[in-house]
Amino acid sequence: MTAAVDDDLWSAIGDPMRRRMLDLLLAEGNGTATSLSERLPVTRQAVAKHLGVLDRVGLVHGTPAGRERRYRVDEAQLARAVAQLSAVGAAWDARLRRIKRIAEAIQRRQDQQ
Repeated sequence: MTAAVDDDLWSAIGDPMRRRMLDLLLAEGNGTATSLSERLPVTRQAVAKHLGVLDRVGLVHGTPAGRERRYRVDEAQLARAVAQLSAVGAAWDARLRRIKRIAEAIQRRQDQQ
């Protein structure tokens, strides 16, 4: 059985900078593009673009806070991403076990010849 994978979600969390941003938001509870850019080696504009990607896939939600938006991680969506990662990992583990069994069977046949 193949795990259902949300490619947009995985693409969003596949970027190392966005993962760092998620880590910061989780640690601090929330943040703005300005507050995050002060802690990251990218511009505020770059942070804002990354937050837009994370918002589109539902990993964060922004609410107006003066002239900015304050972002908070959507823990349910993050849990969904973790569940997908776990399911895909389990599927690959099963594939690798099958490959190993096949390789061992081939090796046994060659040893018997």
